[in-house]
This record gives sequence, C-alpha cells and structure tokens, in this order.
Amino acid sequence: MNSLFKSEPIYFNVPDAILIYYPHFFEEKEANLIFEQLKKKIPWQQDSIKIFGKTHLQPRLTALFGNIDKTYSYSNITMTPTPWNELLSNIKQKVEAISNSNFTSVLLNYYRDGKDSNGWHADNEKELGINPIIASLSFGAVRNFQLKHNSDKNQKINISLEHGSLLIMQGTTQHFWKHQIPKTMKPIDERINLTFREIK
Repeated sequence: MNSLFKSEPIYFNVPDAILIYYPHFFEEKEANLIFEQLKKKIPWQQDSIKIFGKTHLQPRLTALFGNIDKTYSYSNITMTPTPWNELLSNIKQKVEAISNSNFTSVLLNYYRDGKDSNGWHADNEKELGINPIIASLSFGAVRNFQLKHNSDKNQKINISLEHGSLLIMQGTTQHFWKHQIPKTMKPIDERINLTFREIK
C-alpha cells in the first residue's frame, strides 16, 4: 500500500488541541480496495449500551483488533481484541510512520447509513494515558465530524471526513474537547472508520 505522504496536511488553529488532517492519506483506488476488504474480512458486532438505565443497541457495528493482552473499555463495554491481521498491520505501519507513534490497538466502526452515529464523547479512558494520540482513518461515505470545546461554547469545528483521509488528534485535545458523528436524514452510503490508539 502506498499512502500519499506528499498530501499536504491541514492544521487547525484552535485552543487546547492539536488537530492534523490529511485529506488524501490513501489515494482513491487504494482506499476503495481497503474499504471492500474491511467490509468482508472484519468480524463486525453490535454491542448493547446503557443510557439512563435503558439498554440500547449501539447505532453502528464495531470490532477491536490489537495486541492480545490489551482489552479496551468504554461506555461500560469491555472489548477483547482480535489479533492483528495482515491488512490492519500494514495500515498501522503507515499511520505510525506519519504520526510518530506506536499503536497497540485499533477500534473499527462501521456506519451502515445516516442513521448510524457516535454521540458526544472524548477518548479519555484511563487506559489511554495522559494526552493520547488518536489517529482516525475514514473510508467510504463522507461524514460530518463535529468537535466542541468543553468550556468555551464559541469553539466548534466541523470536518468533512473524506474517503481515504486521516485525522490525528493529539496534545490536550481529549481533555478539552468532545467529538461526535451525528445522525443525518440525508441518503448516505456506508462508512468505515479506524481509530488507532495506544493502550498503556
């Protein structure tokens, strides 16, 4: 796989965060191939979550791959990783090279249509340590990625996450900002998102 490292990154000038966006980290032809492989080769699952005491199915499918001794917990869900496969290992190496990181796991999200979503949250679980680096790859349909500052209501960001793009969140981003993929009523195709992280 030959990701487009020559693609110029976009740096967002916002307080209390470091956000770097590569719109074309993978060229379209390669991104198309990866997307189809992920759809077919990943053991997707749909977990239940509790919201205000009521149990609901998550509005998306998920999977966790990584080092076998590194479980990951969020929203009262504990996931045990599937060992790295060749496809994800190759992608991981490229993401690590550009982010200067060493990731131990990847959480995959499969958004089947506009009804699938991911509500406001921060990737601030204790097993990620202080100031985690989160590298988020997007394949498939373009979805709106929203961020809002925890205390300054005037600080909001909207990023259209393109097919084959990479967004890196680092520094104090997870301490001061929350993010989401909102639902949309517009007809929209499938999207798969890979979020690489290091579990301490």
